[in-house]
Amino acid sequence: MLMDWLSNRFELSRSFNANNIQPMEGLRGFAVFLVFLVHYVTIAGAWVSKESESYAIALALQSVSYSGVDLFFVLSGYLIYGSLISRESTHFFRFIWRRIQRIYPTFIFVFILYIILSWVFPSESKVPEAPTAGLIYLAQNFFLLPGLFPIKPMIDVAWSLSYEMLYYFVIPLIITLFKLRDYAPIWRVTFFIALSIIISVCTTIMGGSPRIIMFISGILLYEAMGHHRIPTPQSSIGLLALIVGLLALVPHAERPESLVVDVYILFLTFFILCLACFRNPRSWLSCLVAWTPLRWLGNMSYSYYLLHGLALKALFLVLSVVIPMTIYGDWFFWVLLPMMFGLTLIPSA
Repeated sequence: MLMDWLSNRFELSRSFNANNIQPMEGLRGFAVFLVFLVHYVTIAGAWVSKESESYAIALALQSVSYSGVDLFFVLSGYLIYGSLISRESTHFFRFIWRRIQRIYPTFIFVFILYIILSWVFPSESKVPEAPTAGLIYLAQNFFLLPGLFPIKPMIDVAWSLSYEMLYYFVIPLIITLFKLRDYAPIWRVTFFIALSIIISVCTTIMGGSPRIIMFISGILLYEAMGHHRIPTPQSSIGLLALIVGLLALVPHAERPESLVVDVYILFLTFFILCLACFRNPRSWLSCLVAWTPLRWLGNMSYSYYLLHGLALKALFLVLSVVIPMTIYGDWFFWVLLPMMFGLTLIPSA
């Protein structure tokens, strides 16, 4: 009875690439769990001795988990490009309006919640006190400018929504202006590989994050899915690609090109992982990522993405009152992790 109730609320039904949707939902769940780990380590790390082995592991785990957003970009790149390139034409404004309907209702709810909390807890507020500056800051956040511009976001994770909206605006224009539907897949692939190189060079020289090229990894994934000469990676290769991609993010000696190198490693390894899962939905890796609880997490990933940081902060605030903040043993960090994850699911669900 409980499973039926949950299934009715957390299962999705879509027509686009229905055979591949279950592993995709699971990968979304995995991605948002990685994002949770970033914020959990940021807050819970204060409760662990910085000289402990657990703290070093936690920092490495945090570095690895930053890739959750990159995986979201790959999946968005795949879905949006696939839905557009398969049509004869695109009604631009209708497409954008549908994307706004997808992004903004949940965002507006969380946006208003943050404004209320900024007023209730002024010491935690990021909104400038001056009325004019405050209104400008709120407008910048409402129109998702942080991330694209050097503006501190009111909602920490909302910077990635700026990249999402930019992709939504740009990709239909690129497809239409360059008449990509008229060209063979090999020429489209060449075009987007060249575009990724141009973006990475420009961000390296002029500043900015090259992570937006992860959308192009998803675009290439869609093209590869329809090209049967490209072999399907075995599950073991897909899992190995994931491990290699994540381990590459463990802190290393800083160098100017390190961010671009890391992004391109994820660009390739996430491509291989997704190709292995989507091409063969009956493989053991696809079945693993299509595990029902993981898919349900993926299906509410947008709400969880926006709310989990706030929920975590509230939970640790209550915890600091119940248990005075001090350094506990390593066990405390690891025992709290599943408990906090479980509790953050409730408001998002």
